[in-house]
Amino acid sequence: MHPLDPLTTHFRLTDIQKEALGRLGIRTIRDLLYHFPFRYEQAGEHSSISGLQVGMDASLVGTLEKLQTKKSWKRKIPVSEGYLRDESGRIKLMWFNQPYIAKMYMDGTTVRATGKVTGSVGKLYLANPQLEKVSLTDTALFKKPDIQIDETPQLYAMYPESRGTTSLWLRHAIEKVIAAGVVEETEDHIPAEILKQYNLPTLRTALHWIHAPQNLKDAEAARKRFAFEEVFLIQLERGQERAREYQEKSFAVDAPKKEIDGFLESFPFTATSGQKRAVEAILTDMRSGHPMSRLLEGDVGSGKTAVAATASYAAVRTRPQGQDFGTLQVAYMAPTEILAKQHFESFIKYFEYFPVNIGLITGSGCYKFPSKIGRGKSTTISRTQLLKWVENGEIPILIGTHALIEKAVKFKHLALVVIDEQHRFGTAQRRKLARKEIRLPHLLSMTATPIPRTLALTVYGDLDLTLLDEMPAGRKPIITELVKPNERGKAYEKIREELVAGRQAYVICPRIDEPDPDKAFALMAKSVKAEAKRLKKEVFPDKTIEILHSKMKPAEKDDVMQRFTAHEVDILVATSVVEVGVNVPNATCIFIEGAERFGLSQLHQLRGRVVRSNHQAYCFVCPESRGETTLARLKALITAKNGFELAEKDLEQRGPGQLSGSKQWGISDIGMEALKNLKLVEAARQEALAIVQKDTELKKHPLLAQTLKGRAQTMHFE
Repeated sequence: MHPLDPLTTHFRLTDIQKEALGRLGIRTIRDLLYHFPFRYEQAGEHSSISGLQVGMDASLVGTLEKLQTKKSWKRKIPVSEGYLRDESGRIKLMWFNQPYIAKMYMDGTTVRATGKVTGSVGKLYLANPQLEKVSLTDTALFKKPDIQIDETPQLYAMYPESRGTTSLWLRHAIEKVIAAGVVEETEDHIPAEILKQYNLPTLRTALHWIHAPQNLKDAEAARKRFAFEEVFLIQLERGQERAREYQEKSFAVDAPKKEIDGFLESFPFTATSGQKRAVEAILTDMRSGHPMSRLLEGDVGSGKTAVAATASYAAVRTRPQGQDFGTLQVAYMAPTEILAKQHFESFIKYFEYFPVNIGLITGSGCYKFPSKIGRGKSTTISRTQLLKWVENGEIPILIGTHALIEKAVKFKHLALVVIDEQHRFGTAQRRKLARKEIRLPHLLSMTATPIPRTLALTVYGDLDLTLLDEMPAGRKPIITELVKPNERGKAYEKIREELVAGRQAYVICPRIDEPDPDKAFALMAKSVKAEAKRLKKEVFPDKTIEILHSKMKPAEKDDVMQRFTAHEVDILVATSVVEVGVNVPNATCIFIEGAERFGLSQLHQLRGRVVRSNHQAYCFVCPESRGETTLARLKALITAKNGFELAEKDLEQRGPGQLSGSKQWGISDIGMEALKNLKLVEAARQEALAIVQKDTELKKHPLLAQTLKGRAQTMHFE
């Protein structure tokens, strides 16, 4: 048996099992070994049903009876229910919003049910218990509670599952792999001196401890080792990328300080000290002649576009090397057409009094500023003409969507690439944009999504980080209120006041269409389409209401947004599609339905849609769930001073893999868990960078080089 062998070589799998393991990302023996438990249970700790009391955490072994799916009488949500019977009696089991449970198990199945005892004396039930099929021959499960056991009870690993496989199957499969000696043959790619310095177990020990620990202390030590390993490997990749980039040449952008100061002074507002610091850091990088790689992270409305415009101005006020004519060029890429157009409009305002040609290229058309028709205006031009002017350098600044990296788009002297909300834009993409150049363009990546420091250090280790932590003068703090479902009326009255005063509002819903109550996995939450009809009929009959969601065609979405921007629409009912980049200064209210469905950072982003002017803004957050955990999490939205503090709380409260989705970052759950530990992240970063500085290509560390090569083939960062 070899780590890279497919599972099918050593295990007889049904089609259902293959699909289930595929969903979990388990295809090889190594994948199986690296599928780690999320918790552990102790054998011999199970209770008898007759001895249960309210509030207990119970682990029961018995047979299932009378499984069925019903609707709860009050909230009409689907509920699976049934009974578990052992020698001492039976207890009711209930799963809320999980109707599929009743279809997954047959009556008479022997299971271990683990959950909290709820209800009242005489009417006890287990709420949302975890089920695991067990075998009657597994005698460890049936040890009597009154038998004294001298040795430490064995820990049972509980794994992330998918329909078609169970923790029991995974345990037995991993036991078979370990028994075959695969773990003993694995070589540790982390240098022994690093493991010793941070008191981390070796790879062989860690694999044993994480799957079959004798105690929880061993399991935690193993998790710490694998968390360190993942961050360490990411930092090695980032460090290598950074070191290679630094060997490249770039344009030395050195516009006169007097001109930069004049550009900043032309803004219709006074630049904040944070903006001035960011501009200085960026200009210092671009003067060096080495490629800049910088992430500009600013809270919603902190003025990132103004900083990007200043960096762009510095580039277009610099001559190409060896020339006394022409200018360097800038490519500004936005994730959506709506956002690209908004940046184009912003740049027109910033460059209104400066003789710089600016182009916009999107799927629906091309534009150029300034227009010969009127000052401060743009004009439509043909795609062919725009591309010709970009190629010969007559248009120094080109703004667009991913249309910028099409083959037809060619720059003459591309010196700066600005990327909005897409940070994994590496050397290959920049080289693709530059094409003709032997020099690599500078990169300024921007985000309004608050990122915890540990995540930024880990995922964006190849980017220097600049924070914009001040808001422009005159901005009033947004008023955020938690609204109970039966108290929506008060919020609607405030929204009505704002609408009468000439303002606009957003209403955000988690779904597009009404949920199908018969579907097992349907999310029971308010939908855009139904809520828009209800608001028009019952609450705001005299107001213009439109909808916006991801299933609409791009042209339809653009039309709705343009009409909302032009104040032809009073209320926009939308999904979280408006989360990033939508800029309508006249909108001052946002009402978020089903708020518990969104992360804190996402709620902060949505709230940022109404912090676009000096008018007082309001955010009403309405959760369907009234649980203590939900309310505590949402209260952080009111108490946190800024988005960065919120992001840290989101990471702390929601746990590993939840912040923005581990898949999005390319980090496993155990890696996401590590991000809660800043000391561990900084230690892993320090050790990785120390190795890269002495041995960039890892020639003295062949095992590490081989491991990174394997990661590159199976993972990528978006």
